[in-house]
Amino acid sequence: VQLQASGGGLVQPGGSLRLSCAASGSIFSINVMGWYRQAPGKQRELVARIITDGETNYADPVKGRFTISRDAARNTVYLQMNSLKPDDTAVYFCHAILQVRVGPQYAYWGQGTQVTVSS
Repeated sequence: VQLQASGGGLVQPGGSLRLSCAASGSIFSINVMGWYRQAPGKQRELVARIITDGETNYADPVKGRFTISRDAARNTVYLQMNSLKPDDTAVYFCHAILQVRVGPQYAYWGQGTQVTVSS
């Protein structure tokens, strides 16, 4: 199983970016997909996640600015980031909890994608 993230880059404060993450490989079902971020010198933190039934959770600093969505047919999750702030600068990691067969769930991480918000 691989998680391929894309969409990071450099953007000015107030700008927008859209991250994508596609899961591929032998996947039976995906239960949770989401995004974490890690800024220099800080711990990795949850940004947003979406559960199979469509329930979403957001970290307080991004509520009202970021929107997570999912294309279940394509095993892909998106993170639309609007009104970006310098504090949003971090490496963003895609995360999934999934089953490769009926049975236990496993957590997978994608490679990070850099988001830099700067003028």
